[in-house]
Amino acid sequence: MGYLKFDKNQLINLEYSLRRELLRTNRAGAFSSTTIVNCNTRKYHGLLIVPQPQFGNDPHVLLSSLDETIIQREAEFNLGIHQYKNNVYSPRGHKYVRDFESDPIPKITYRVGGVVLTKELLFSSREDLVLFKYTLVEANSPTKLKFSPYLAFRNIHALSKANIDANKKYETIKNGVQITMYDGYSPLNIQFSKKPEYTHVPDWYYNIEYTYEKLRGYGCLEDLYVPGFFEIPIKKGESIICAAGTKEILPAGMKQRFAAEARKRIPKKNFENCLINSSQQFVVHRGGNTEIMAGYPWFGKIGRDTFMSMPGLLLSQGDATTYKAVLDSMVASMNDAFFPNAVFNDHTEYNSVDTQLWFFRALQMYVEYIGETEKNWKEYKKPINLILKSYRDGTWFDIRMQDNGLLFAGEPGNALTWMNAVIDGKPVTPRIGNPVEVNALWYNAIQFSLEMARKANDKSFVKQWNDLPGRIAKSFVENYWDEEKGYLADYTNGDFKDWSVRPNQILAVSLPYSPLNRLQQKMVLDVVESELLTPRGLRTLSPKNPKYRGVYRGNIQDRDLAYHNGSVMPWTLGHFAEAYLKIYQKSGLAVIKNLYQGFEPMMQEYGIGTISELYDGDPPHNPSGAISQATGVAELLRVKDMIKTFEKKK
Repeated sequence: MGYLKFDKNQLINLEYSLRRELLRTNRAGAFSSTTIVNCNTRKYHGLLIVPQPQFGNDPHVLLSSLDETIIQREAEFNLGIHQYKNNVYSPRGHKYVRDFESDPIPKITYRVGGVVLTKELLFSSREDLVLFKYTLVEANSPTKLKFSPYLAFRNIHALSKANIDANKKYETIKNGVQITMYDGYSPLNIQFSKKPEYTHVPDWYYNIEYTYEKLRGYGCLEDLYVPGFFEIPIKKGESIICAAGTKEILPAGMKQRFAAEARKRIPKKNFENCLINSSQQFVVHRGGNTEIMAGYPWFGKIGRDTFMSMPGLLLSQGDATTYKAVLDSMVASMNDAFFPNAVFNDHTEYNSVDTQLWFFRALQMYVEYIGETEKNWKEYKKPINLILKSYRDGTWFDIRMQDNGLLFAGEPGNALTWMNAVIDGKPVTPRIGNPVEVNALWYNAIQFSLEMARKANDKSFVKQWNDLPGRIAKSFVENYWDEEKGYLADYTNGDFKDWSVRPNQILAVSLPYSPLNRLQQKMVLDVVESELLTPRGLRTLSPKNPKYRGVYRGNIQDRDLAYHNGSVMPWTLGHFAEAYLKIYQKSGLAVIKNLYQGFEPMMQEYGIGTISELYDGDPPHNPSGAISQATGVAELLRVKDMIKTFEKKK
């Protein structure tokens, strides 16, 4: 039995199968996502989702789904499944599903009487092209396959509605058709490895319902356009390839193309391989830049998440070349001292205080890995100086160094830290003042910069910054530490101190340079372990706090209130593991191994073969949010590396 495998009883149970989703991506920002029975439950689902240059490079759903029908003796058996308004499923093709596995690519097996048909899916690694391979394993009578494409041609955040503006014309191409529903879009080319018979009968299918959007409090009904259908005879033992992409390809080479792409895939035969495979899906090369997508299916490029996830996604796989390319792309995108926090089709936001400081941590790990300190100092000294001086002297969003050396950040209406959920224009956790993790990162950034400058013999830089770390360390303890409580305040503002127990303080232990002594570090770790640790990472708020919300469900307001007030973020496990092994060394290895291995069952849930954005704070810690998140996957890979490193120690 394969590692990622589901049987008939699981697949025909929609309560089970519709909660498990697939993700396939290429290296240009396009992707495919649906459930394991091919029933779309989100507006973010689709078989071909492609960035559109004419619309700000936002991803758009071109091909939403593809219904296959087996035809024998004039009888038709539709293998598709759609959910319509009022919880109506039609057709109910999932009843024919017998098996699903994903090693190395998704493969689903259907049985209709004496007919056994398999369907395999893969996404081209470099092209906006999705390929399907159909193999007729068993058949006792002449058999045809019928294909009906459901088209959307809309932004992933929108919904399609029937309209008179859609272009219902098509062009004939080799073994297929080309359709462009609206001006400005890339054309959709649907082709087959053998010549089909195409019948053009354009029609709209109304009120297809997306369960997750309904549960999330969003619009959930969509109309999809079906231009017609293809019919192809297929013999027992024969395989047919269907290709859907933005460019026409040669049908004669489809089978070879499919086989070549399949050989590139990493076998998902174990937990680690699933993480490695997942890690590759976030790396995108486009427009001469190398970027990290923060998560699928709805996140784009986020500066903070890029720097946080780079070490696990790339250095864990020994890919220093791509790592440097991402660093350089980020540096090239700077605006004054700021990296993009979030990039949208019509604007870029820079409202983050910690993104710039995560750059130092990402560079620090690169230098630790690659060496060449003098060379890297020379190359990155300019952005290092720009950020440090801007923060010291004062810059946007009232970010400035106080006389005591600590950073102050924030202004009304802006949430500048990673805890940045906003409801009706107001941050849920504004944290204006001195956020603890920001100053832990600030201290580490200056110490690391001084370390590089000394090795590069940059006396001027050392003279300018040498006295500051001592002042910061002293102020850090005075400002955040409470001996009786035994942990750090989450943020301060003048005389006010927020004593909410949150995971932010763990960075004062996990980072290479810490302003705390060893006893203080251990006490912080003890409180975090006692109140925040779960099998899925650290809660964003202690359950003892009256603001704690242990379940991430409901409409946008309910979810945003829970997002940083109890939800578990799996990326925090990396910093907990780093802190734990720092304090306990090899004697703490068993605890970290158990936490790491405890994630393995998640490979069979939610986004299969990957790690979701977050988990409920309350047991059983159900997954939620985006089905695949770069920071979570990355930090688990880093934890894996930590385990291997400590296992080698005597």
